[in-house]
Amino acid sequence: MTLALPSQRQFAQDQAPVQVPPVVSAALTVPLATGEQIQYANLDHAASAPCLSAVQDAVDELLPWYASVHRGAGFASQVSTKVYERARDVLRDFVGARTRDTVVFTRNSTDSLNLLARSLPKATAVVLFDTEHHAALLPWKGPWVRRVQTPASPGDAVIALDAALAAAPIGPRLVVITGASNVTGELWPIEELAAVARRHGARVALDAAQLAPHRPIDIRSWNVDYVVLSGHKLYAPFGAGVLIGRADWLQAAEPYLAGGGATKHVVSWGDRLGVAWSAVPERHEAGSPNVVGVHALAVACKTIAARWADIEAHEIALLHRLRTGLREVPGLTELSIFDGPRVGVVSFTIAGHDAGLIAAALSAEYGIGVRDGAFCAHIATRRLLTKAGSSEQRALRASIGLGTTTEHVDRLVHALRTLVTNGPALNYRLEDGRWVPENDTRPLPSFLID
Repeated sequence: MTLALPSQRQFAQDQAPVQVPPVVSAALTVPLATGEQIQYANLDHAASAPCLSAVQDAVDELLPWYASVHRGAGFASQVSTKVYERARDVLRDFVGARTRDTVVFTRNSTDSLNLLARSLPKATAVVLFDTEHHAALLPWKGPWVRRVQTPASPGDAVIALDAALAAAPIGPRLVVITGASNVTGELWPIEELAAVARRHGARVALDAAQLAPHRPIDIRSWNVDYVVLSGHKLYAPFGAGVLIGRADWLQAAEPYLAGGGATKHVVSWGDRLGVAWSAVPERHEAGSPNVVGVHALAVACKTIAARWADIEAHEIALLHRLRTGLREVPGLTELSIFDGPRVGVVSFTIAGHDAGLIAAALSAEYGIGVRDGAFCAHIATRRLLTKAGSSEQRALRASIGLGTTTEHVDRLVHALRTLVTNGPALNYRLEDGRWVPENDTRPLPSFLID
């Protein structure tokens, strides 16, 4: 049985106005706690995006050829090695990197930023805004880390960065900035911030995890030194990320992991070992590479880069529809840093309603996936909640992606208005800190391992 929402309008075209690359979960149906089945409305792309159909096809095509990467004499090994190395060129093109920039494959953006933090020259002064995602906020250590408070506007961000760099000690400097906030989706003034950094002789690292699925990146024209991104946010959920940028600091650093692949040769002198490490990028890619994940990431980037006009039009139309609809929900307040242009991410609070309970009811009663919490950016989220006049510690976030349709957006707006007006239709209880429906008998998929 399929649930028919009472106020759900029929559209001549269920999809957004333009055609975008399809995802494998487009037809996914999920059970409701009320017993019905409904098409899943995934409005949690900012956390993890579904797999592109083109990526699934590419992975299926590669798997029979999967073998060891580098140094393998077998033909399958040669194929896998070619796949892995050619992906570096695809990623370099995707972010507009310089010819001499190195491309180091990692697990995700968090891994990439921790690698960069481990590679900084001694006594590097690091300046960043405290609005950063934890992946960009936490890796930096030492007495010269300066965290600048949330700015009130893009212009204030530029002024605050200028002042922070002017107060930084002489020596190597790094500015860490985000491309798009994972809390509000707002776009940061990358070029202006990079220009300030240049005036003070600082390098710039760009956290593009949230930006990369939504907008083209051009670190060369922006004058950015490093960029990181994650496959799981770029419709390639196979455990690969990347750090792209200037090679010198990475080349001078000790290997991120010690092991095979990072070594040119190892010798024994009695009870001592002598090691000659490889140059970048292999220097920081010890162990068996994730060739499947890297290939998936490259295919996703190539697919997306060929369709930017459609992707942006799709997102702009749905984001406008979403924000317009949310204004009709009683007591709802959008969170914003400086109310600037944004990608398809909207966080909000609803006066008098627990964010976790609303998220649980959206899932159990309407088949909608949103995120509730502080979004791994606790300082930013809680400061924005205070700014919005809320005493809550958690917010709700709806995020748009390639799998989002107009029906998904309208279902969310209808569901929120119903929940705010009438409350949940089911009873809920707290279990390990999360709200769950009482007597929830929804079956799990059969593929789960017992």
